[in-house]
Amino acid sequence: MATLQPRVLLHAALLTLGCLAGTAPWAQAQTVLAISAYPAVDEIAKAAIAVFKKKHPEVDVKITSRAFADHHTAMTTALSTASNLPDVMVLEYGYVGRFAEGGGLEDLGAAPYNLQAQQARIVPFAYRQGSTSAGKLVAMPTDIGPGTLLYRTDVLKKAGLTEADLTQSWDSYVASGVKIKAATGAYLMAHARDIKDIMIRADIKPGEGLYLDKTGKVLVDTPRFVRAFELAKKVREQKLDGKITSWSNEWSEGFKRGTIATQMSGAWLAGHLSTWLAPDTKGQWRAAQLPEKAFGSWGGSFYSIPKGAKNKALAAEFIQMMTLTPELQLAAFKAQDAFPALLDVHNDAFFEQPIDFLGGQKARLLWREAARKITAVDVHKLDPIADEIINTELDKVLDQGKDVRAALADAKALIERRAKR
Repeated sequence: MATLQPRVLLHAALLTLGCLAGTAPWAQAQTVLAISAYPAVDEIAKAAIAVFKKKHPEVDVKITSRAFADHHTAMTTALSTASNLPDVMVLEYGYVGRFAEGGGLEDLGAAPYNLQAQQARIVPFAYRQGSTSAGKLVAMPTDIGPGTLLYRTDVLKKAGLTEADLTQSWDSYVASGVKIKAATGAYLMAHARDIKDIMIRADIKPGEGLYLDKTGKVLVDTPRFVRAFELAKKVREQKLDGKITSWSNEWSEGFKRGTIATQMSGAWLAGHLSTWLAPDTKGQWRAAQLPEKAFGSWGGSFYSIPKGAKNKALAAEFIQMMTLTPELQLAAFKAQDAFPALLDVHNDAFFEQPIDFLGGQKARLLWREAARKITAVDVHKLDPIADEIINTELDKVLDQGKDVRAALADAKALIERRAKR
């Protein structure tokens, strides 16, 4: 008995410590729900943790945040190696195709998730973006990027122009740039690539993808791309762009100093301008629909569950909470300018409120209209590669004088070669 006494005492001591800590020391470790995200989706998710923990106080929610490119690189590695996988993976639209067709993500539309039943509540084009060519929903949309034209009113006034001069057509938009440059010295846009980026995304026909259609046919030599390349070339030839890369210091300085007159992007850029890119330019910007009443999307965030995730049921609950709870979708819109993918929110009075940064303009109504008119676009696993190839060929057109149709023919051949691998 004497030899057993130390063990009994130790057992009693551990029991006492466990009770003082609120749990026995041999109790199961707290479940951890691992989420990987990028800014500002990480902040949106963090703000919602308290809501999730009210239902699951036993779950510790851990959010790993990385810079945009680093995040997607890490997720690519995690899926390819089936290691260090999170339970919830956030993806930006440009990466959904690659991840969706790779087979490493759960089908959220099917049982036990059954999110296909919620399809009618989601902006149609966004739901389609999160689906594979076979119709499997592998990424649930949470925010979207309706395309918009942001412009400086002070610069336009000096040039004697109106919004209609910018938006009547793509040709009138470029012609306005000539007048702007002559009257103010300001560039029409940061980079000629910007007009290509929007034009190839605008008014895509049903059944088409951005670069490839649902049958795998490469589309980069179609009139949509030809016109986009030709207008980008015209912008460069007339020195209407500053050859300024997005997200560079020179880019933000151009917005602050009024040396960049317009910027085409997702609606979310207005929020970035007001909060950190150029907050001192408040009241000098306005938003408009894209030229020729074109409607296209630019960006958007999605939630997904890797097939190798450890806590899929909890992950599904978190995703449903973030994407289907009107209060959380609206809170994200107000705090981070994350335009909601949930249609339930689109009739909220917040859309009617004037935006101070945009001179009191009710721009959210414009963006809501665009969101309703954007065509659903199929995603493809080769989209990121095709994007790189197209940008390389456009650079050859802009910087080396390469013929537009020759550049697009070469781009098509390269993409087709990659598709056969």
